[in-house]
Amino acid sequence: MTQRGARRLARIGRALVSRRRASRLRFTAGNEVRLFRSGPDYFRALIDHVDAARTSVALETYIFRDDETGRRVSDALLRAAQRGVRVRVITDGLGTGRLALFDEWTAAGVEHRIYNAGWFGFGLLFGRFGLSRTHRKLAVVDERVAFCGGINIVDDLAPTSERPLRPTWDFAVELTGPVVLHVSNALDAQWRRLTFGHRPYAESVSRALVPLARAARAISSAGGPRRAASTQAPDRALKAPSVAFVARDNFVNRRAIEKAYLVAIGRARQEILLANPYFMPGRKLRGALVRAAHRGVDVRLVIGRKEFAVLDRAVPYLYRTFLNAGVRIAEYEKAMLHGKVAVVDSDWATVGSSNLDALSLVLNNEANVVLIEHPEIGELRGAMLAAFEEACPIDAARYAARPLPERLTNWFAYAVYRAVMKLLTVGGYD
Repeated sequence: MTQRGARRLARIGRALVSRRRASRLRFTAGNEVRLFRSGPDYFRALIDHVDAARTSVALETYIFRDDETGRRVSDALLRAAQRGVRVRVITDGLGTGRLALFDEWTAAGVEHRIYNAGWFGFGLLFGRFGLSRTHRKLAVVDERVAFCGGINIVDDLAPTSERPLRPTWDFAVELTGPVVLHVSNALDAQWRRLTFGHRPYAESVSRALVPLARAARAISSAGGPRRAASTQAPDRALKAPSVAFVARDNFVNRRAIEKAYLVAIGRARQEILLANPYFMPGRKLRGALVRAAHRGVDVRLVIGRKEFAVLDRAVPYLYRTFLNAGVRIAEYEKAMLHGKVAVVDSDWATVGSSNLDALSLVLNNEANVVLIEHPEIGELRGAMLAAFEEACPIDAARYAARPLPERLTNWFAYAVYRAVMKLLTVGGYD
């Protein structure tokens, strides 16, 4: 490569980084939002949009299971490809593995990439992107509608024998409006990362410039950028409904989702509702929640259980600090709690794929949507309050009186978890 060519590629790289830095948490107005609780309505809407697609469908998911639901979604993708729609699907090498469906997709013209499929005898655990996974659940159809949330492509019933057969407690949103461009750009960027191994680098870089030009045209036609580099919430005094899409990766947006939580929690004055299945946040998030409780904010946590035994034993180790600060905690066991959601002061909310643990906050690719002043926040808040009432509350006195063996088990499980996560994240987990 000539020196001139190297300089040109360097300029392109800086432009790409600048574009990604600008999209960490950009709020836009004029969006429509539809909230889905659990899978059935979500899958119906997704399939309807795919069946109506005219030009393009892009889908990224951690789990795509070859079950009844997976087959329905797959059939819709095949129908779209067969009528000339460009269909792209990204699945995770560990969450999905390799399915017979993939051969059907290839035969029908569906473009498919596997994130971190595994290298050199390490199976599916270690690959081109190290130990990271794509845990995102995203879809964009015709660049006019987008989906983001925590719902995988899988039958939506809790599969355990320890609970009655109830739909998984989970959420997703359907989006139309300016924010769709941001979701589309994130999917395009992920596709380019996975495409470098499938075509020459120069061609991939050339393709990488397309969404940048598209974004520039969109910003120009809208009269300029909207708080392009802001990681703060818009001024709530404006009372204007707005939406931001925030994606976490291992390049420049490493702490984007965590920062969004920290800003909202730091500004809370009345109420924080937080639900998460794998609740192992680092010290910054734990400290922010404790400080909020100390200043009189009503902080309530809904925590999932009975999926991973190690977490069931490790998570309670954190309860003492929260309970001493006045945080109320409840463990949800009615169904599998898979939702990664929060509501702050009834006017800020987030829905997405990011757990509050080391893997999601430091290692994996994740994607959330932040809502400000949208009416769907009230619906989400109602669902979270109902879950809190249905869940088993943690009594501070009873917790303090746990038998010594149980306390030692909690401490040991947490210590092991923290040591393993420190190793996996190369010290990134605090």
